[in-house]
Amino acid sequence: MEAFPTSYQSIFDKIDQIDPIKYGKTRNHIDGAVTYLSPYISRGVITTNQVLNHVLKKGFALKDIESFVKELCWRDYFQRVAQHKNVAFDIKNPQSPVFSKSFPKAVLEAQTGILAIDNAIHLLYQSGYMHNHLRMYLASIVCNIAQYHWSLPSKWLYYHLLDGDFASNACSWQWVAGANSSKKYYANQENINTYTKLVQSNTFLDCDYESLVNSQIPSHFIESLDLDFQTKLPESNIHSINPQWPTYVYNYYNLDPLWGADVNANRILLLEPDFFSKFPVSEKCIQFVLDLSKNIKDLQIFTGSFKELESSFKLDKIVYKEYPLNNHYKGIEVSRDWICESISGYFPSFFAYWKKINPFINT
Repeated sequence: MEAFPTSYQSIFDKIDQIDPIKYGKTRNHIDGAVTYLSPYISRGVITTNQVLNHVLKKGFALKDIESFVKELCWRDYFQRVAQHKNVAFDIKNPQSPVFSKSFPKAVLEAQTGILAIDNAIHLLYQSGYMHNHLRMYLASIVCNIAQYHWSLPSKWLYYHLLDGDFASNACSWQWVAGANSSKKYYANQENINTYTKLVQSNTFLDCDYESLVNSQIPSHFIESLDLDFQTKLPESNIHSINPQWPTYVYNYYNLDPLWGADVNANRILLLEPDFFSKFPVSEKCIQFVLDLSKNIKDLQIFTGSFKELESSFKLDKIVYKEYPLNNHYKGIEVSRDWICESISGYFPSFFAYWKKINPFINT
């Protein structure tokens, strides 16, 4: 696959090239018409609402692109869950059974024995991307076949993903593992072959679903590791602060170049060591953020805590976008660009959220 471009025009061009009908028919296939927009949505360069409105303006009937619209709404839904639940822990049910809370060495080394998964892990290390269906396959193998708790594996995946979203990632792993759903997700070899265009047989997944659910842990998944993730952050480069101007604070989840673009403001990308200690990411992810940040005029970088930023420069008027991980920020909080801002609160399932939001999208 091609690398993810970072200029705003190239990102907008990707939005303009979306074929939502073809997406709905092929998105589960590894070579399907996916949009490759998730890294830009996760980093807050563009929004789900912005993408939806651009597509609808082309005249597509909502009933014809419902699959595409639902995928955008899933992203908003997971964010709503994270506003009300600590997604770092099992949300609905304790995952069971759990053989280990560490990490399978076979996955780290891309030696699972499932060719599609091993290829996907190599691509992840190379590009920072993994197809969503392959993420589900991987999580099913790790959590439901090898019986590892979802927490550390999800952290490993988040560390490498350019589109890493703490809410979507954690909730998705929990959905597969049965910690945020009524049943676990399984995929056998036939299913994987169908959607990856590969032909593999005689694997531990090459059986019917009843046998798969009752299978023993494959021996090559027994060896486990405790992983230590580190984030390498750049040094601060604050050159000047105008005390008469408000200060717009950007971060790992907000790199919107259009946000307040017509306002004279100090613009600072805040990279908090404590944040990245809790949610570590790779050098590739940090470089992606730095490249995306070039779309924001006169943006300066501050590596340190929010409190240190505030006190070091005696900032009186700080403006930031709402996000579940920004609760310690102080200043003027503005809402994000939701598909439907008025539909908030916790919904126990996406179906319940979709039932509520669907009439608003249709208007």
